[in-house]
Amino acid sequence: MRPPRVDPTEVEFTAIRAQGAGGQNVNKVSSAVQLRFDVAASSLPDGVKARLLARSDQRLTADGVIVIKAQEHRSQPLNRSAALARLQAMVDAVGEPPRLRRATKPTWGSQQRRLQGKAVRSAVKAGRGKLRGEP
Repeated sequence: MRPPRVDPTEVEFTAIRAQGAGGQNVNKVSSAVQLRFDVAASSLPDGVKARLLARSDQRLTADGVIVIKAQEHRSQPLNRSAALARLQAMVDAVGEPPRLRRATKPTWGSQQRRLQGKAVRSAVKAGRGKLRGEP
């Protein structure tokens, strides 16, 4: 099963100035992009929405909005596609529900091997004690 795709029309982009070194270009050009994606209002399946909102991620606000900032490229379109790719990676990570754990019992043989090992270890430790009649 393929993970659901994020609809680009549900994503809101804002152009902002990038941080860090870069000189005149960084100071005058808004090439960084801030992506905002409202999980609850999206067209994603309910299970994916619930798993996205349950994640402990600093990019997720208390209102259920994912905020991603992309500033690694010098051009706005590249930063826009990088932010969208990161959002899709988050959705892909929770796209498949986790497998249910089924409790199993140890086999009879593995139980016997464990008990045998304990008996051997017990005998080794018992042999380390003081002998009778010694001070």
